[in-house]
Amino acid sequence: MRPFIVKLNTELIKRTLPMAFRHKYNHVSCIIDCLEIEIQKPSKALNQALTWSDYKKANTIKYLVSCTPNGLVNYISPGFGGRITDTCLVESCDFINCLEPAMNVMADRGFKHVEQYLRQHGVQLVRPPSVIAGNKLTKTEARETKQIASLRIHIERVIRRLREFNIMKPHACLNSTFIKILDDDITIACGLINLQDSLIK
Repeated sequence: MRPFIVKLNTELIKRTLPMAFRHKYNHVSCIIDCLEIEIQKPSKALNQALTWSDYKKANTIKYLVSCTPNGLVNYISPGFGGRITDTCLVESCDFINCLEPAMNVMADRGFKHVEQYLRQHGVQLVRPPSVIAGNKLTKTEARETKQIASLRIHIERVIRRLREFNIMKPHACLNSTFIKILDDDITIACGLINLQDSLIK
Protein backbone atom coordinates (compact mmCIF):
# COMPACT_ATOMS: atom_id res chain seq x y z
CA MET A 1 0.00 0.00 0.00
CA ARG A 2 3.03 2.30 0.26
CA PRO A 3 2.69 3.30 -3.46
CA PHE A 4 -0.73 4.78 -2.64
CA ILE A 5 0.83 7.25 -0.17
CA VAL A 6 2.19 9.64 -2.75
CA LYS A 7 4.49 12.63 -2.44
CA LEU A 8 2.90 15.36 -4.56
CA ASN A 9 4.79 18.30 -6.03
CA THR A 10 3.80 21.92 -5.42
CA GLU A 11 2.30 22.40 -8.88
CA LEU A 12 -0.08 19.44 -8.58
CA ILE A 13 -1.13 20.42 -5.05
CA LYS A 14 -1.93 23.96 -6.23
CA ARG A 15 -3.96 22.64 -9.17
CA THR A 16 -6.16 20.59 -6.82
CA LEU A 17 -6.31 23.13 -3.98
CA PRO A 18 -9.80 23.39 -2.40
CA MET A 19 -11.47 26.80 -2.69
CA ALA A 20 -11.25 27.44 1.07
CA PHE A 21 -7.44 27.58 0.84
CA ARG A 22 -7.10 29.73 -2.26
CA HIS A 23 -7.58 33.21 -0.80
CA LYS A 24 -5.13 33.35 2.11
CA TYR A 25 -3.52 29.91 2.40
CA ASN A 26 -2.76 29.06 -1.23
CA HIS A 27 0.85 28.14 -0.39
CA VAL A 28 -0.16 25.41 2.08
CA SER A 29 1.04 22.05 0.76
CA CYS A 30 0.19 19.78 3.67
CA ILE A 31 -1.48 19.64 7.07
CA ILE A 32 0.11 17.64 9.89
CA ASP A 33 -0.98 16.13 13.18
CA CYS A 34 -0.01 13.25 15.44
CA LEU A 35 -1.86 9.99 15.96
CA GLU A 36 -1.33 7.95 19.13
CA ILE A 37 -2.29 4.29 19.37
CA GLU A 38 -2.69 2.88 22.87
CA ILE A 39 -0.74 -0.28 23.67
CA GLN A 40 -0.57 -2.65 26.62
CA LYS A 41 1.86 -1.64 29.35
CA PRO A 42 5.30 -3.05 28.37
CA SER A 43 6.93 -5.44 30.82
CA LYS A 44 10.29 -3.63 30.83
CA ALA A 45 10.59 -0.39 32.81
CA LEU A 46 12.56 1.36 30.06
CA ASN A 47 9.91 0.59 27.44
CA GLN A 48 7.22 1.74 29.86
CA ALA A 49 8.99 5.09 30.18
CA LEU A 50 9.62 5.47 26.44
CA THR A 51 6.01 4.77 25.48
CA TRP A 52 4.28 6.70 28.27
CA SER A 53 2.19 9.56 26.88
CA ASP A 54 1.37 12.38 29.28
CA TYR A 55 -1.24 13.57 26.79
CA LYS A 56 -3.09 10.24 26.61
CA LYS A 57 -2.19 9.09 30.15
CA ALA A 58 -1.35 5.70 28.68
CA ASN A 59 1.41 3.81 26.91
CA THR A 60 1.23 4.61 23.21
CA ILE A 61 2.96 4.43 19.85
CA LYS A 62 2.96 7.84 18.15
CA TYR A 63 2.87 8.67 14.45
CA LEU A 64 3.15 11.85 12.41
CA VAL A 65 0.42 11.99 9.75
CA SER A 66 0.37 14.45 6.87
CA CYS A 67 -2.29 15.07 4.26
CA THR A 68 -2.61 17.46 1.33
CA PRO A 69 -5.22 20.25 1.52
CA ASN A 70 -7.65 18.02 -0.41
CA GLY A 71 -7.35 15.23 2.17
CA LEU A 72 -4.92 12.81 0.50
CA VAL A 73 -2.49 11.15 2.93
CA ASN A 74 0.99 12.02 1.63
CA TYR A 75 3.14 10.93 4.58
CA ILE A 76 3.04 8.59 7.57
CA SER A 77 6.06 8.34 9.86
CA PRO A 78 7.43 5.22 11.52
CA GLY A 79 6.08 4.69 15.03
CA PHE A 80 7.81 6.31 18.02
CA GLY A 81 7.31 5.86 21.74
CA GLY A 82 4.49 8.03 23.08
CA ARG A 83 6.92 10.00 25.22
CA ILE A 84 8.35 11.82 22.18
CA THR A 85 7.23 15.41 21.67
CA ASP A 86 5.60 16.56 18.44
CA THR A 87 8.69 18.63 17.64
CA CYS A 88 11.14 15.77 18.21
CA LEU A 89 8.98 13.47 16.12
CA VAL A 90 9.04 15.86 13.15
CA GLU A 91 12.82 16.25 13.48
CA SER A 92 13.46 12.51 13.96
CA CYS A 93 11.50 11.14 11.01
CA ASP A 94 12.13 11.83 7.32
CA PHE A 95 9.09 14.07 6.81
CA ILE A 96 11.29 16.99 5.75
CA ASN A 97 12.36 14.96 2.68
CA CYS A 98 8.76 15.10 1.40
CA LEU A 99 8.83 18.89 1.32
CA GLU A 100 10.13 21.34 -1.25
CA PRO A 101 11.57 24.79 -0.46
CA ALA A 102 8.89 27.50 -0.13
CA MET A 103 6.20 24.98 0.82
CA ASN A 104 3.91 25.85 3.75
CA VAL A 105 2.96 23.30 6.41
CA MET A 106 -0.21 23.84 8.45
CA ALA A 107 -0.39 22.59 12.04
CA ASP A 108 -1.93 23.39 15.41
CA ARG A 109 -0.29 25.28 18.27
CA GLY A 110 1.38 22.12 19.59
CA PHE A 111 3.91 22.27 16.75
CA LYS A 112 5.14 25.82 17.40
CA HIS A 113 8.65 24.67 18.39
CA VAL A 114 9.16 23.01 15.01
CA GLU A 115 8.98 26.37 13.23
CA GLN A 116 12.73 27.03 13.34
CA TYR A 117 13.58 23.53 12.11
CA LEU A 118 11.26 23.91 9.11
CA ARG A 119 12.57 27.40 8.37
CA GLN A 120 16.13 26.04 8.19
CA HIS A 121 14.91 23.87 5.29
CA GLY A 122 13.12 26.75 3.56
CA VAL A 123 9.67 25.65 4.71
CA GLN A 124 7.13 27.92 6.43
CA LEU A 125 4.92 26.82 9.35
CA VAL A 126 1.33 28.05 9.34
CA ARG A 127 -0.32 27.76 12.75
CA PRO A 128 -2.76 29.65 14.98
CA PRO A 129 -1.33 32.65 16.88
CA SER A 130 0.18 31.80 20.26
CA VAL A 131 -1.92 32.47 23.34
CA ILE A 132 -0.10 34.22 26.17
CA ALA A 133 -1.53 33.53 29.63
CA GLY A 134 -3.72 36.40 30.78
CA ASN A 135 -3.87 38.03 27.33
CA LYS A 136 -6.82 37.84 24.98
CA LEU A 137 -6.37 37.35 21.26
CA THR A 138 -6.98 40.38 19.09
CA LYS A 139 -9.92 40.23 16.69
CA THR A 140 -7.52 39.56 13.82
CA GLU A 141 -5.78 36.76 15.73
CA ALA A 142 -9.12 35.24 16.75
CA ARG A 143 -10.28 35.30 13.12
CA GLU A 144 -7.02 33.69 11.97
CA THR A 145 -7.32 30.99 14.65
CA LYS A 146 -10.84 30.20 13.49
CA GLN A 147 -9.80 30.09 9.81
CA ILE A 148 -6.90 27.72 10.44
CA ALA A 149 -9.06 25.48 12.64
CA SER A 150 -11.64 25.22 9.84
CA LEU A 151 -8.93 24.16 7.36
CA ARG A 152 -7.14 21.79 9.73
CA ILE A 153 -10.31 19.74 9.93
CA HIS A 154 -9.08 17.80 6.88
CA ILE A 155 -6.27 16.11 8.85
CA GLU A 156 -8.74 15.47 11.67
CA ARG A 157 -10.99 13.68 9.18
CA VAL A 158 -8.04 11.57 8.03
CA ILE A 159 -7.32 10.56 11.62
CA ARG A 160 -11.01 9.85 12.20
CA ARG A 161 -10.96 7.45 9.24
CA LEU A 162 -7.84 5.76 10.60
CA ARG A 163 -9.62 5.31 13.92
CA GLU A 164 -12.30 3.27 12.12
CA PHE A 165 -9.81 0.40 11.87
CA ASN A 166 -10.10 -1.78 14.98
CA ILE A 167 -6.38 -1.80 15.65
CA MET A 168 -6.34 2.01 15.83
CA LYS A 169 -9.56 2.69 17.71
CA PRO A 170 -9.27 4.96 20.77
CA HIS A 171 -8.26 2.83 23.78
CA ALA A 172 -7.64 -0.20 21.53
CA CYS A 173 -4.85 -1.18 23.95
CA LEU A 174 -2.88 -3.12 21.38
CA ASN A 175 -1.19 -6.33 22.48
CA SER A 176 2.60 -5.98 22.55
CA THR A 177 3.04 -8.83 20.06
CA PHE A 178 1.46 -6.66 17.34
CA ILE A 179 3.73 -3.64 17.84
CA LYS A 180 6.38 -4.92 15.42
CA ILE A 181 3.85 -4.95 12.55
CA LEU A 182 2.05 -1.74 13.54
CA ASP A 183 4.01 0.39 11.05
CA ASP A 184 2.91 -1.92 8.23
CA ASP A 185 -0.69 -1.89 9.48
CA ILE A 186 -0.93 1.89 9.57
CA THR A 187 0.71 2.19 6.14
CA ILE A 188 -1.93 -0.18 4.72
CA ALA A 189 -4.69 1.81 6.44
CA CYS A 190 -3.41 5.10 4.98
CA GLY A 191 -3.24 3.55 1.51
CA LEU A 192 -6.81 2.28 1.83
CA ILE A 193 -8.00 5.72 2.96
CA ASN A 194 -6.52 7.23 -0.19
CA LEU A 195 -8.53 4.72 -2.24
CA GLN A 196 -11.80 5.60 -0.50
CA ASP A 197 -14.20 8.39 -1.41
CA SER A 198 -12.69 11.85 -1.16
CA LEU A 199 -12.73 13.51 2.26
CA ILE A 200 -13.51 16.84 0.62
CA LYS A 201 -17.01 17.13 -0.76
